[in-house]
Amino acid sequence: MTTDPLSPYAAALGTRRDELHPALQAYFRAVPRGQVGVGHGVFERVGCRSRVVRVLLGPVLHALERRGAVYAGWAEGVPFTVRNRDDGVRSAERTLHLPDGDWTMRDRVRPLPHGRIVDRLGRDGVLAAVFEVKASEGALALHSTRVGLRLGSRRIRFPRCIAPRIRLIESVGDGSGLQRVALTVDVPLLGRIHEYAGTFRYDIEEDA
Repeated sequence: MTTDPLSPYAAALGTRRDELHPALQAYFRAVPRGQVGVGHGVFERVGCRSRVVRVLLGPVLHALERRGAVYAGWAEGVPFTVRNRDDGVRSAERTLHLPDGDWTMRDRVRPLPHGRIVDRLGRDGVLAAVFEVKASEGALALHSTRVGLRLGSRRIRFPRCIAPRIRLIESVGDGSGLQRVALTVDVPLLGRIHEYAGTFRYDIEEDA
């Protein structure tokens, strides 16, 4: 008897993956070798809304943007494309089709014990976050428990008192057939420093 391969998210959920909406159960199966999961949609908002925060954290945000980890600006109504591949980890590319050109965020996700995943974002995994993975009312819910930053060969873990708090919800819109993703990143004292939210359609295609 064979079973469907799992993405790191589904592996972290274990039997709780059956609580996801059927469309999400399909989304979180591993993409077969030689194929790619492709989504096309629109972000209602993406980036850092606060101009004050963009000024205060400008050098950091722009450095992370250059490494393909975080979009440093603020934009609304942005078309995007996501491409997922699985090879024991899930590799994702989310390309924002911005007015001044495309920008791509890259990450790699692998499972950890005890219902967790680790997500390494950007070139060389410049940012890394450990998440607890839960199913909630048919949606997938992530919240960070640890966040770290790579500086050269060193990985620095943020102390809990100042660590960014990252939350992500993947859900399916009622009746629309669209998949919805919403992420927020909040930092103590500074507030919200990054977010994105949007909807997309997703299919499995042959990998070119």
